[in-house]
Amino acid sequence: MRPEIQAFVGAGPLPGWDADEEEIDRRVSQLEAISAPVTPDEGQALAACFGPDDCYGVAWSLLHLIETSPGPVPAVTPPGPDASDWHHTLWNRWGTTDPPTRT
Repeated sequence: MRPEIQAFVGAGPLPGWDADEEEIDRRVSQLEAISAPVTPDEGQALAACFGPDDCYGVAWSLLHLIETSPGPVPAVTPPGPDASDWHHTLWNRWGTTDPPTRT
């Protein structure tokens, strides 16, 4: 796994809307340092980095980066009832034929 992805993943999930501007800018810089495409393993690691909300659009950038992986990310399993909205979004965008419904 490339060092820039290790740094992003190592920083943990994206912060929420209540994070300070410095923290959000730092995470944006980390994300922008990652060149596309990502490998399936890198996409799997990045998929664990979604936070509680869209982090002022940063989560969408993360989602689009993950989507540069050639083929579905191995760790993206059908979301359970307690899965985050981002897990559902990523699952549905991979073009699954039978997306799960939220309960």
